Amino acid sequence: MELDPVLLSRLQFAFVVSFHAIFPVFTIGLASYITVLHALFYKTRNPAWDRLAYLWTKVFAVAFGMGVVSGIVMSFQFGTNWSNFSQASANFIGPLLSYEVVTAFFLEAAFLGVLLFGRGRVPQGVHLFAAAMVALGTFISTFWILAANSWMHTPAGVDFTNGVFRVTSWTEAIFNPSFPYRFAHMAMASFITGGFVVAGVSAWYLLIGRDVEANRKALSMCLWMLLVLTPTQALVGDFHGLNTFEYQPVKLSAMEGNWETREGAPFLLFAWPDQAAQQNRFEIGIPYAASLILTHELHGEIPGIIEAPPEEQPPVAIVFWSFRVMVGLGLLMIAVSLLGLYLRRGGKLYHARRYLQTLRLMSVAPFIAVLAGWITTESGRAPWLVYGIMTHAEGVTPSLTGGMALFTLIGYITVYGIIFYAGTYYLTRVIRYGMEPKEEEKLIDDFETPKRPWSATHTPFDDNPAKREV
Repeated sequence: MELDPVLLSRLQFAFVVSFHAIFPVFTIGLASYITVLHALFYKTRNPAWDRLAYLWTKVFAVAFGMGVVSGIVMSFQFGTNWSNFSQASANFIGPLLSYEVVTAFFLEAAFLGVLLFGRGRVPQGVHLFAAAMVALGTFISTFWILAANSWMHTPAGVDFTNGVFRVTSWTEAIFNPSFPYRFAHMAMASFITGGFVVAGVSAWYLLIGRDVEANRKALSMCLWMLLVLTPTQALVGDFHGLNTFEYQPVKLSAMEGNWETREGAPFLLFAWPDQAAQQNRFEIGIPYAASLILTHELHGEIPGIIEAPPEEQPPVAIVFWSFRVMVGLGLLMIAVSLLGLYLRRGGKLYHARRYLQTLRLMSVAPFIAVLAGWITTESGRAPWLVYGIMTHAEGVTPSLTGGMALFTLIGYITVYGIIFYAGTYYLTRVIRYGMEPKEEEKLIDDFETPKRPWSATHTPFDDNPAKREV
C-alpha cells in the first residue's frame, strides 16, 4: 500500500495543532481570571481572593507548560513537512512568528516567574502587574498566530509571483478580511473555556463542602461572565459565518450541507452527506432557515458545493458534522448559563446538586467545541493551504515520503500521550489538593523556596501527615 505524504502530513499537523489548541484556549482565559483575582485582593484584602488566585496560578503553570511544549513542534513542522509553503510564505509568516516571540514570549518570560513565585516575596502591586502582563502576553500571542492563520484563509496584501508571496501591504495582510472575526471568536472562546473550567471545579468543591465561601465567590463570578459571553459568542459566530459566506462560499456550503445553489435553503439539523454522489442521502431541516441566517431573506440564494469542481471541494461530511457539534455545544452552554441565572434568583444556586454536577460535566464541553470549530475551519479550507492560491499538494515538502510522515506521526502520538498523562496527573493533583490552608492551618514547609518551575504546583500536604503544624 502506497502511503500518501500529503494526507499523512495533514493528519500529523492536525493532531499536533489539536493537542496544542486546548491549552492556549484555556490559559488565555485563565490568565485574565487570575489577574482579576489579584486585583480584587489588592483592593479588598480579602484573603479568599488571594487563595483562589494561588490555586489557579498553580493550574495555569501546568497548562501553560504543556502548551509551550506542544506548540514548539508546529514551527518545526513547517520546515520538515511543508517546506514549499514555508519558502513561499517566508516573507509574511516568518516576520509574524518573530513578532510573536519578541512581543509575547519575551513579555511572558519576563513576568511569568514573578507571577508563579513572587507571592509574598514582592509587593502585591508588583504581583498584580506581573499577572496583568502575563495575561496581556497571551493575547498578543493569539493576535499574531490568528493573523497568520486568518491570512491563509483570506489572503490579502500580498502578490504571488514566481511561487513566492511578497507583501505589498502589511496592514492589509495582517488585518485581512477574516482576522477580526476569528480573533474575537477565539478570545471569547478562551474566556468561556476558562469560565466553565473554574465553574466546574468550584461546583465540585461545593459538592464536597470544601472552602465553601471562596468557591461560592468563584462560581458566582464565572456564571455572571458566562451569562453574558455565551450568547455574545453566538452573535460573533454569526458575523464570522457571514464573513465566511462572502470569502469562502464553498466552505460555508459544506457547513450547511447545501450541494446545489438554491433559494430558500433550509438549515439542516441532520443529514448524511454523500460526496461521491454529490448529494445528501437523508435530510431533516428547518425550511428557509439557512437563507434567513446568511442572507437575512427567506428566499435568499445560497451557493451549492457543486459550484466548485470535485477536486476543490472540502471533505463535506467532516465539515458538516464538526460544525454541528460546535453549534450544539454552544447552545448547551447558553442553556446552562441561563439556568444558573434562574437558580440564582430562586436562591438555589449553591444547593442545587444536579446543577452543580452538570457544571462539573460541562467543564470539558468548551474544549470539545473549540476542537470542533478548528476542524470545521481547517477542513473546510481543503484542498487549499492558502485559499485559492496554493494547495496542500503544492505546499508539502517534495522529498517527504509517506513512510517518513507516518513514522513521525506515530512518534508525536506517543510523546504527546506521555505529556498528556503527566500533565493530567499534575493538574488532578493540584485540583484535588485544592486551595492552600488558611493562615492558621499553614505548615512550616509551606514557605520553602521553590527549586524548579513546576514546583509551583507543590502541595505540601500530599500524603504526608507527619508534617508539623506551626
